[in-house]
Amino acid sequence: MSPRRRDNLRRVAGPLAWSGLMLMFASFVWLQMISSREERRPRVRPSSSIREPFTFVIIDPGHGGQDSGAIAGVVLEKNLTLDVAQRLKRLLHNQGLGTLLTRDGDEYVSLRERARAANRQHDSIFISIHFDYAQTAATGVETYYAEDQVVPRTLLASWLPFLQRTPSESTILESQSLAVFVEDALAVRTQAVKRGTRAEQFYVIANVRHPAILVEGGFLTKKDDIAKLTKPEYRQQLAVAISDGINRYRAVLRERQPTIVAGAPET
Repeated sequence: MSPRRRDNLRRVAGPLAWSGLMLMFASFVWLQMISSREERRPRVRPSSSIREPFTFVIIDPGHGGQDSGAIAGVVLEKNLTLDVAQRLKRLLHNQGLGTLLTRDGDEYVSLRERARAANRQHDSIFISIHFDYAQTAATGVETYYAEDQVVPRTLLASWLPFLQRTPSESTILESQSLAVFVEDALAVRTQAVKRGTRAEQFYVIANVRHPAILVEGGFLTKKDDIAKLTKPEYRQQLAVAISDGINRYRAVLRERQPTIVAGAPET
């Protein structure tokens, strides 16, 4: 490059560089002014637009198909779970909540498929329904939540723990709260022995990204429990109790939302 051409480039490049710097500075000042105006502008949210905590309930009837679950003579756990799940679905529909059954008949659905179906939903909670079996003369109802909820990102992540994503701590606390409300309602409605809530890493609740619980509605190794569970009226009471717990939990979540008066600036 000739000295003259180099000098010409320097004369052009200097002003261009300064112009670029001035343009960047002016853009920065403009953005700051816009941001400041946005912060001062009142943000209005009508009181009627308060968002519902969740609008969908995934109901998981345990077992199914070749997996009968616990058996007491002709009484099969898979039939009891489906019956209570379908009753719960009808109750929730009448209350305006959307529902999804992980199985709607006597078919086998893997635990993984149940969790995946749940994770495809949004603004949801997950309720898995089961009945227990014990070597002792245990009786009553109990409700479980997962102490850790882990959601794999991909098929590969399900085999590689370091690629897994853990939901926020608030989701786990919400699962525990939901378990408490449902367990309390079960004890009140059915007058069954209240065995309480417990943390347990059952696959279907540990691998769901929503608040998730597993309900044990009685023992198929206890004659008194079996006698009650074979009655449609008692299974209806179980469904009503779970519905009561869900709605109480939902009401508390709604009350926790900050109330913003229309026309007042948001802080």
